[in-house]
Amino acid sequence: MISACEIAANALNAASIILAGRNSVHTWWTGILGCALFGVVFFSARLYADVTLQSFFIVTSICGWWGWMRGHRGAELPVRRSRWTAVAPLSAAGIAVALSYGRLLHRFTDAYAPYADSVVLAFSVLGQFLLMARRVETWWCWLIVNTVAVPLYCSRGLFLTAVLYGVFWANAVISLRLWQRLAVAK
Repeated sequence: MISACEIAANALNAASIILAGRNSVHTWWTGILGCALFGVVFFSARLYADVTLQSFFIVTSICGWWGWMRGHRGAELPVRRSRWTAVAPLSAAGIAVALSYGRLLHRFTDAYAPYADSVVLAFSVLGQFLLMARRVETWWCWLIVNTVAVPLYCSRGLFLTAVLYGVFWANAVISLRLWQRLAVAK
């Protein structure tokens, strides 16, 4: 059964993700509110890595909000590309974190799907840091996250959230193309 909290979390996070894809600073405050509500939803579904992730998102959204507004010598931060020599080790670290955290959850909690949940966590963290820095590569991370999250959330009966993450997947494709153009234009 879909709760009012899940509906509100989905609505706010949908707004936040669409705003991020459109390069709008309003992504941050809508994301803070949505993440707080998603923390409640995921706790009740025993997706503990996702609860941890929502707390992380709240803190980093505050930092991202400031960074986008003032992070480039007091001016707005531009959209940029990362060097692949930086992205490759970060991706490897994301995989290592997902495996390690998944093992911890498997061993010490009653977590449902600890490894899939941990992939969502690890690549969301990486994607969030890249988003905070307005890096094009953030959207590749979100494609990985959304690809894993849709079946994970379906398996827990969070069908509305699974549909939202399917929309997020499409938004990541569109946003990747937009941000690639913005990075070239700067």
